[in-house]
Amino acid sequence: MTSRFRFISAHRAVFGVKRLCRVLAVSRSGFYRWAASEPGRQARVAAEDALAEQITRIHADSGGAYGSPRVTVELHDQGVRVNRKRVERIMRQRDVVGRHLRRRKRTTIPDPAVSPVPDLIGRDFTADAPDQRWCGDITYLRVGTGWLYLATVIDIATRRLIGWSINTHMRTGLIIDALDAAVAARGGLVDGVIFHSDRGSQYGSSDFADTCQRHGIRRSMGRIGSSYDNALAEAFFATLKRELDVDHRRWTSEADARRDVFRWIAFYNHRRRHSALGYLSPADYEQATTPTTLHQIAA
Repeated sequence: MTSRFRFISAHRAVFGVKRLCRVLAVSRSGFYRWAASEPGRQARVAAEDALAEQITRIHADSGGAYGSPRVTVELHDQGVRVNRKRVERIMRQRDVVGRHLRRRKRTTIPDPAVSPVPDLIGRDFTADAPDQRWCGDITYLRVGTGWLYLATVIDIATRRLIGWSINTHMRTGLIIDALDAAVAARGGLVDGVIFHSDRGSQYGSSDFADTCQRHGIRRSMGRIGSSYDNALAEAFFATLKRELDVDHRRWTSEADARRDVFRWIAFYNHRRRHSALGYLSPADYEQATTPTTLHQIAA
């Protein structure tokens, strides 16, 4: 019926409304009601197009990472009242899609000979305040025909990446550098902090144990072969790889890979909205919930 009304509207000056309605078997009153509501329809279409443009811009500013939940929160923060289902529909219609990651295999090699270290977390990835519980892990990034390895230290309370190290090897020095960076970022005031990891050989080494002891850090380890026991660190890497699009990207140089990882970490810490933090960024959440004397994080 709408297509008939549009045809009548387009040709009414030539053939007249009465004749066109008779030929197309529609009522004149129905056509005139449709014509009277046309300005409102055009206004709604224009508003939809403007919203779609805003959604596309938010999606692009996130590096193509945001899906409908985070786009919706960003719109709310910009003063736009819209529900998630509408955002999801517009994104689907315009083929605006957040990134997804294929499942990847683990690279951490467990060492059965590691001295017993208790699990002080027990899959409870919560904390009342920063610098109570940290966690970390190692992942890999393909660069040309080789690899770069990234070690992390994440504050469980704020989900902020407070220490990290990237290198062409994944020896124990890699994770020590990341831990030292986290300690420096917190001003050295970390006595009693729990650091949780898997049972990879690097985290079970005597050198890493000595580093933790030197800083007053208490070690904690999950079970062998259970990714759920270090789920927060695993989730961070899944987000990083999805949003850096590692399934389709192949860096040709270490410098390019390091630059892109650094930029993403800065985005993650300071701008990316985190669902577990009420869709605040880790930095904004930390600033809102901790004393102003907390040391600023370099990342």
